[in-house]
Amino acid sequence: TGSRRGDAAGDAKGNPGAAGPGSSPAGSQAAPSVRLWSDYLNVNLHPKSLYVIRQYLHDGDCGCLEAFGQGESLLQDPACVEELEDRLHFFVEECDYLQGFQVLCDLHNGFSGVGAKVTELLHDEYSHKGILTWGLTPVLSAVGDPQKSFCRLMNTALGIAHLSRHSSLFCPLSLSGSLGLKPEPPVTFPYIKYNASLNYHSSAILAAALDTLTAPYRLCSSQGSMLHFADSLTFSGRKVVAAWAALPLPALSGSSLPDVLSAHQDVPWELLSSWKEHKVSSCFAQSVVLRGICQEKATRCPGQPRSPLHSCESPEQVLQLYLHSHFPGALSTSLVLQQPCHTPAPFPQFFSPLLTRRGFLLDRAQGSSSAAVESSPVLAALQSCPGLQRLLSGLCRELRPRRWSSSCAPGLEQDDVQEALEELRTLAQCYETGFGADGSEDEADSD
Repeated sequence: TGSRRGDAAGDAKGNPGAAGPGSSPAGSQAAPSVRLWSDYLNVNLHPKSLYVIRQYLHDGDCGCLEAFGQGESLLQDPACVEELEDRLHFFVEECDYLQGFQVLCDLHNGFSGVGAKVTELLHDEYSHKGILTWGLTPVLSAVGDPQKSFCRLMNTALGIAHLSRHSSLFCPLSLSGSLGLKPEPPVTFPYIKYNASLNYHSSAILAAALDTLTAPYRLCSSQGSMLHFADSLTFSGRKVVAAWAALPLPALSGSSLPDVLSAHQDVPWELLSSWKEHKVSSCFAQSVVLRGICQEKATRCPGQPRSPLHSCESPEQVLQLYLHSHFPGALSTSLVLQQPCHTPAPFPQFFSPLLTRRGFLLDRAQGSSSAAVESSPVLAALQSCPGLQRLLSGLCRELRPRRWSSSCAPGLEQDDVQEALEELRTLAQCYETGFGADGSEDEADSD
């Protein structure tokens, strides 16, 4: 995961994201040739780690892998399945201890179907291992072809249903403000000025979030496996989780962890799972990782402490108390890491001039010759929360009244589509709270 971080978080077109040969330096935001991570990938990949789909073009206006059914049919070919299994077994046999698998795939195109069949294969052969799946989507353009928009919605809905079915945990991961037909403004960060249409930028942000979110089961010191990690978040049938991240976590240089957290009345993270949500006041379960601030020792004022957070004896206790104060009924697991998220080249330099080289806040902006931000404190979380009901049921509502076109679902029968929609409705019901605005709002929308 570490050596292929950019590839893992990917962009929304099946492209891991890097800049082209001869492009401007990584910090340049204006260079038009900077598109993807892959040309920055200086790691020699093993030949068996790559499988090229030759039936479809990588990019272009035609001949692309556009529909869920097309992707699914690729892995119904016995020769293709045998080749994939051979490559998979090659790496599995080299593992001293196999925790499970991370699957990252596009939701909006035919790779949604490829991912669905891959997770099904993994589930059938490694049923007792963790399968954590991340569905990626691009930032939607304001103007698009209605037919293509509907096909994208169909691929997304089918992908979520199938990937959730065969995964231990599924998380939509995107900087788009919406998975539905109507485009919404992309996610914004107070101290990052990025180009949402540039995969080089968006994939870097998602990679940093993913690198942080997955730390609880990637570290040598980890107590639990990927499967235990997933089980702590997905009980009661809630297989879908939402991702949040603060990049960077706003913090003044030299501040202690209690100082940093007590300065934020609301948790200062942004939603990376594509629905309109400014604040989450409740959740069922969450896994939270904070990195890059715990090296600052907790301080105490003479006499009475400034806040309950300053009474804690360790960074872990500080974070747990902070989470409990915002989500008192949730099952919260947390991890505090001293190591920040490293952001040297090829990570794009789209940071605010109000940040130091270590990603902390300055009192005033630096000059034009300021040094690049080399690391950043990050706060990130995976949450099982009631808001996911709106995401899942919303997809069903947008597809239900429309007559789906065979061009959007080649190789699929209408019964297949209806079954997937029913699965999404069942998933959505798992997030009902039975009281409050969440439940009443969704019931009204579904009338």
